[in-house]
Amino acid sequence: MEEAPTNGELRLLAEDLEHKREPSKMPNQRKNIRVVAKPRANQSCGDETRPRPVLQGLDGVVSKRVVFEQWAEALGTEERPSTKRQLSAESVAKCVSVSKRRDAVPHADTHASKAHAPAAQPGKPLPPQRTRKQLFKSTDVFQRLDTHTISAGKELREQCVFSASAIAQRVTQGAQTELEKLRAIWVWLCHNIVYDLEGYLGESPKLCSPDEVIKEGRGVCSGYSSVCLEMCREAGIECQEVSGYSKGIGYQAAGGRGDESDHMWNSVWLGGQWWLLDACWGAGRVDMRTKTFIKNYDDFYFLTEPSEFIDTHFPDQSEWQLLDTPISWEEFEKRAVTSSAFYSLGLKLKQHHRVTTDDDGQAKVCMSFPRPMSVTYELLPHHARADTHTPQQMPSDATLQERAPEQRDSCSSSARLSLTSLGMTLQLSPAMVGSYDLQLFARPLSEEEAPHCWVCTLEVVCPVVAEIEEVPANPFLSWGLCVGARELGVERCSAGSDVAEVTGEGGEYVLTVQTSRPLMMLCELAHTSLDPALAKRCLAMQIGPAQLACHVVCPLRGFYRLSVFVRDYSNGDGNLQNAGNFLLHCRNTNAGPQSLFPPNLSPWCGPGTRTEQAGLSQFSHTGPVVSLPQGRCNISFHKDCPDLQVHAGLSAELQQEDPSSGSQGLSTELREEAFPLSRHLLLAQMDGKVTVSVCVPRRGVYRLSLYGRRPPQQDYSPLCEYVLRSACEERGEPFPCVYSAWSRGCVLLEPRGGVLVAGQQVTFRVRVPGARSVCVIADKHTELRMNKSRVWEGQAHTGHGTLTDIKLAAATTDTDNMAILLTWDIRNLPNEL
Repeated sequence: MEEAPTNGELRLLAEDLEHKREPSKMPNQRKNIRVVAKPRANQSCGDETRPRPVLQGLDGVVSKRVVFEQWAEALGTEERPSTKRQLSAESVAKCVSVSKRRDAVPHADTHASKAHAPAAQPGKPLPPQRTRKQLFKSTDVFQRLDTHTISAGKELREQCVFSASAIAQRVTQGAQTELEKLRAIWVWLCHNIVYDLEGYLGESPKLCSPDEVIKEGRGVCSGYSSVCLEMCREAGIECQEVSGYSKGIGYQAAGGRGDESDHMWNSVWLGGQWWLLDACWGAGRVDMRTKTFIKNYDDFYFLTEPSEFIDTHFPDQSEWQLLDTPISWEEFEKRAVTSSAFYSLGLKLKQHHRVTTDDDGQAKVCMSFPRPMSVTYELLPHHARADTHTPQQMPSDATLQERAPEQRDSCSSSARLSLTSLGMTLQLSPAMVGSYDLQLFARPLSEEEAPHCWVCTLEVVCPVVAEIEEVPANPFLSWGLCVGARELGVERCSAGSDVAEVTGEGGEYVLTVQTSRPLMMLCELAHTSLDPALAKRCLAMQIGPAQLACHVVCPLRGFYRLSVFVRDYSNGDGNLQNAGNFLLHCRNTNAGPQSLFPPNLSPWCGPGTRTEQAGLSQFSHTGPVVSLPQGRCNISFHKDCPDLQVHAGLSAELQQEDPSSGSQGLSTELREEAFPLSRHLLLAQMDGKVTVSVCVPRRGVYRLSLYGRRPPQQDYSPLCEYVLRSACEERGEPFPCVYSAWSRGCVLLEPRGGVLVAGQQVTFRVRVPGARSVCVIADKHTELRMNKSRVWEGQAHTGHGTLTDIKLAAATTDTDNMAILLTWDIRNLPNEL
């Protein structure tokens, strides 16, 4: 056991050491001084003069070696009186190297001194940095510790305990490692200190010293960092205060670097490396609109990854970036202002903070996701936000990163958003020259009940405005197929997120959607100058088992929004969900009111799921829109079930002829003598084939409806509808009037026209299955004969002006009575002089 040295021996040791020291080598020698000391356990907060405890031998006598090392440490302290040595937990058990000492905690109204940067031991590089996930997989591992800390914090407040050392001892009770001790200190800080907004705004003195901050329960950034420093010191954790700049409230992009930094945070030595944390930003956020602090605990700022921390925190000393290659101030300003949610969601931006529009007044912002996201946006003029009311002369304390409110309106025509499962593209077209703040909000697509959280803000600069047509509002936010369209059964679409140019004649466009299962579809068309009721007449939808189609007519120039809604076909009570929104652009159009589709069209236009279920196939016209250049057509299809009975109906909306179009229309006399539209339709049904013949009376748009039933079913059910468009100027003649006896298997070969001229010999050819005799009833009965092809044929005279109609009748093997099948009208021409 060594004896304690006398005072004389101490003086001799000091003089001898002073003569041998070389001033040029003093810094390195100081680094190599080794001490043995216990961490302070009960020292009062802020006590700079209290000496360290002296290690004693077993008999209570102080050794010469211990006194010498104690004196050497005091000598170093005299040279730098403002520093305090901080000991890690490892110092309790073994000797450690003395690291660079931190500067003294600044006074509340003075600027914080710069903390010393991390350095490797002489001749040894810094070890590879571990990541936060390597330190702990999730903050859930601290759940029990966090609960204890929060409970202890409430008790200490009720007991009026405001000593940093006492609080540190209490909240770290039961902590087994330095990490757990640091976690307890962090949780206590975030839950017991609120941000001193009044101090930040200059309405009251700032509280920065640990005693004041703890007692009042409020402080600015330096208050948080100083309390963290004192509590870590008490817990034996090596901690530093780091000063620098941040992108919090009051931050102005490209506003220049001030003479003094505006924020402070902490760095701790843990597990052999430095880590970053900011309890000020972890405690909550500031709402500058209401001038209030909102408690919102954020775990992101506890041991944050340096590569993510640097986006919002720029230290005065580049070493405290803790990056292999520190970035410059210019690079820091280029980075977007991001929130913790930006990183927790795994988002990545492909642009810098400032985005400038091109010569066309447009710019593009892209962001990638690791999983499907729902994204909204808000584009506001720069300085339009409430936090800009902060006095410009006041330095930004950057206390908290303000989180924007949930997005409510993203329907502006100045931006166009498109989403995929892996990313977002936002096309910007500001309406005026100037600078804008673009705020992006996001949430996981699977969390439908969660609000959209602000993730980042970019500055958009628009030096030139291009003249663009107004885009209709999009209440569904994104353009193109929705992110969740695949889950709805949509595989792909003929249109994308870009603008689809309408190049079809008459402003026509067809959107096709491939599906993975049978779906039901409805569509919506919007234009800034198009009446919603009229917009419904611009759509014709075709629903197939594996494909959906929407035929669109664009009667006006400009942009259109076409929205598609789907649900499972078998789920008749299910809600239709938005599957996609597409932007159409029509530069030129010849479409007029006469080109629109008939009103109240059903979704079952053309062959589709319903006709397939009815057993109809092999349609001669597979699309829902049929053009009639000659004013007539034959639509045929096959049916699997012979018992299926098919009925057809023809309708049209009465429209006034447009004299400026050059069409002559129908004369008044012919309008008065016009036949019903049912006479312009003739149906022929064989056992396995159905033919629907149509001859429209004049140019225009018609609706052909097909119905079907199977006995004993009494009522006909809708099968599908066709849209018929006739551009023929000649008047189409009607077919003969059909009676109920004209049944399955009957086919009219000639005459097909339903109006005959008096005084002519007309040839009749017709098939009537099961008929025993067939005759034409005019001035006299004319019996028709069956040829080898089982066609009844013969000639009959139309009379000499005394008849108004001629009838075709047949007698079947079941009865001797003649039944009327068809009737032709007789037209008497005026006498020629």
